Amino acid sequence: MEPLNLNNTTETHPLFPSGEWEGFYTYADGRQAQQHKMDFTLFFENNVVSGGGSDDIGSFVWKGSYDTKGLWCKMTKHYVTHTVAYDGNVDENGIWGNWNIRVQLSGGFHIWPKKKEESTRAEEVDVLVLDNIVKVPSTVTV
Repeated sequence: MEPLNLNNTTETHPLFPSGEWEGFYTYADGRQAQQHKMDFTLFFENNVVSGGGSDDIGSFVWKGSYDTKGLWCKMTKHYVTHTVAYDGNVDENGIWGNWNIRVQLSGGFHIWPKKKEESTRAEEVDVLVLDNIVKVPSTVTV
């Protein structure tokens, strides 16, 4: 039996990656609902999720729990002025579900990990295109 590694307890499940996340929340359901963007960091460790970021309301801190078997995540978004409860399901597209402020206000949300390779992939495509350019001598007559 391998010894327990207490120094590295970061979650290894691929649907719960620690790092930079992005997404949106809405005040209504459906495809026509206006999306309010948010950018933040999440850390998943021993079924506890934490992090922080900002959106159009202001800066916030996340605190909550998650389950890799049931594929759910429950978090509370703490602003200086109020808190918002988030209750979500997890799949390959991120975390999605509903949020509420007591019984007063509610809506939907969808968040997902930021893709790190997008900017490097664009640079690779530029290089690939440049490598495939064929130089034609200027003395060629048509």
